[in-house]
Amino acid sequence: MTGLIAFREIVLKVHSRCDLACDHCYVYEHADQSWRGRPKVISPEVVTHTASRLAEHARDHALPSVTVILHGGEPLLAGPARLRLVCEEFTRALAGIADLDLRIHTNGLQLSPRHLDLFAEYGVRVGVSLDGDRAANDRHRRFADGRTSHPLVLAAVALLRSEPYRHLYQGLLCTVDVANDPVAVLDALVELEPPRVDFLLPHATWETPPPRPDGAPDAYARWLLRVFDHWERLGRPVPVRLFESLLSTLRGGPSLTESLGLAPTDLVVVETDGTLEQVDSLKSAFDGAAATGFNVFDHAFDQVAAHPGVRARQLGLAGVSDSCRRCPVVRSCGGGLYTHRYRAGSGFDNPSVYCADLRELVDGVQARTAPRESAPQLADPAELARAQEDLTRVLLARLHEDLAGHPEWARAWEVLAEVERAGAVREEAADAVDAVLDHPFTRTWVLTALDAVRDGAGAGAGAGREDVAAEAARRLAALTAAAVLRGGLELPAEVAYRDGEVYLPTLGLLRRGEPAADGRAALRAAGDGYAVRDGRAEHRFGPGAGDARWLPVRTWSPGPDAAPVALEDLDPYRNCFARPPRLRLGTGEAGQWRTRLDGAWALLHETVPEFARAAQAGLTTLTPLAGGPRSVGWGEAGRHGPGALGVPYAAGVRETALALLTGRRRTRLRALTEVTDLYALDGEWQHPSPWRERPVPVSRLLADVHERVAVEAYRRAAAVPEPGGADRIHRALDRLSGAAELTSTGKRLVEELRWELKGAGA
Repeated sequence: MTGLIAFREIVLKVHSRCDLACDHCYVYEHADQSWRGRPKVISPEVVTHTASRLAEHARDHALPSVTVILHGGEPLLAGPARLRLVCEEFTRALAGIADLDLRIHTNGLQLSPRHLDLFAEYGVRVGVSLDGDRAANDRHRRFADGRTSHPLVLAAVALLRSEPYRHLYQGLLCTVDVANDPVAVLDALVELEPPRVDFLLPHATWETPPPRPDGAPDAYARWLLRVFDHWERLGRPVPVRLFESLLSTLRGGPSLTESLGLAPTDLVVVETDGTLEQVDSLKSAFDGAAATGFNVFDHAFDQVAAHPGVRARQLGLAGVSDSCRRCPVVRSCGGGLYTHRYRAGSGFDNPSVYCADLRELVDGVQARTAPRESAPQLADPAELARAQEDLTRVLLARLHEDLAGHPEWARAWEVLAEVERAGAVREEAADAVDAVLDHPFTRTWVLTALDAVRDGAGAGAGAGREDVAAEAARRLAALTAAAVLRGGLELPAEVAYRDGEVYLPTLGLLRRGEPAADGRAALRAAGDGYAVRDGRAEHRFGPGAGDARWLPVRTWSPGPDAAPVALEDLDPYRNCFARPPRLRLGTGEAGQWRTRLDGAWALLHETVPEFARAAQAGLTTLTPLAGGPRSVGWGEAGRHGPGALGVPYAAGVRETALALLTGRRRTRLRALTEVTDLYALDGEWQHPSPWRERPVPVSRLLADVHERVAVEAYRRAAAVPEPGGADRIHRALDRLSGAAELTSTGKRLVEELRWELKGAGA
């Protein structure tokens, strides 16, 4: 089935007539009048064949679930007996193949306990069409003789809301009419306590445009934004799918409705005679627009999936018009509903007839919600740190799921659990666990182990997987032992050493014997130091012990009130940087490096104090790198948790200052991208870059700008600005402001960069 869409949803027309005469109905009032030649009621043969086709399709595509929506006309006119047959046949056909989600979309006029008892038996959820209060509903939803349908619909909804049927209540569907009072419409719908409200734009095309009483091109946007504002004032009392879809896409998530967003359609329609058609709304475009030429008796669903009209709606961004591709809100509006793009001569290769409305609606929701919808990690470094801590723990838990059956791992994990339990009653124990779990190279180790487990699983179980588990267990045991020692806990802390040594994360390297020696040793806290027992012998190491076999992690302080920063040249996972780390620094080398770091930090605080304070926040670990600085990108971020940075050991004071500044900017941006969405569909567009010969994806452009704003500020403060540097940054920021990929958080970051650049006088 390669290359074909799998239909996860079918609309089954069980009755082709209706007991209302709604003047905005796309089935009876628009271009396609094919309903006139079709049977009123679906036949048992069509039901059986459709159920079999769907089961075949679900099996071939290994679908976990499928949705069947009973539709019309008015589906309740089919009667309880025919509806029971539908439920029975689809339940039987899908049994053991896929979960079945049955729904019905009705005007509610015929709804009775007989129907609802049947629906309760088969779990059929009920959506009801209602356009709001009586004045709004009577504008279109009347009987053929002009009588109101509103009281009967309210009675149906009241029955649906009652016990024992409340769980079947799926929601209300409301077609927008800008002549109605938007506040009154929402109040009327909310009063009925629906699980969800769907607002639908009336079907229209460029050939048959929607009514605009005041002639304004954004009348529908203004109406919907008034609804949105009232919905917000009420505290979002019910989910509104249109608004929640916009909020989702603005955050970088998926669209939640077919009418918006770029997700491919996965729906097929079965008419009462078994004809297979495309989505029903196409009937508004022209006569035969929804036709495929297929039917359930002679054709499989995969043949429909291969139809050019269906495939055209699977193209996502490539399927919208060129002007839509260039629009900054296309990721949220998706070019609008496919039907609404139709124009004679150019078909569906146009923006939506509601284009102006959609642009204003997306921008309006964005403007109203940006401060609340943007990730708090952007503005609050403490929130970013907490999110990163949580991420490391989630990754560690995932590794535990993979390795829980390995005895060495299980033993080390249980000791870690004991330490954490101790942390619940002793603050120093909790701090010790946090210190080792938040050590930047703990993340490196976990990610490396997860990769090794994945690669091992791909190659099959065996000795390779055992080696991966054993190595991971050794590191976990060492990490746990470091927490025990840091917390001064009276808990067992046994470690395995290889080649005569074991590294205790955040503390140092303990040498136990000859380079080729392997073994195990028990560690414990001993006064203000530590003790190790190997067999019967025990000796002290750590602070004040004067043991040459113990190499502690050195530290450096960026200021009198600043927390010490580890100068990490021992951890075996420090080689995560793009360039190799240096070997253990000699005492003289370490002193020289501290002196250069002091000078670099003082230079940053003198020239760009705000950037320096931001760079200092959260910095916990510096690793000396081999080789000199490169012309661009002095500091190395590497693959590790936040707080670490690789800096060339041989760099001078000014170069080291730039390494600290640019490296910390990189680590901050990467930390943000790991816990929140700054953009979506990265790579779908390519953007011109002032610094590169070829266009780049938005992620690269944003990274370049994020770093160069800080560099430009530094250079201006040092009176050596780059010629044209500020102009290039402004051009890149302008490009980013119009990038469709950016989320609400990403757009706020761009605005933050503008303020930073302005603050630098550029």
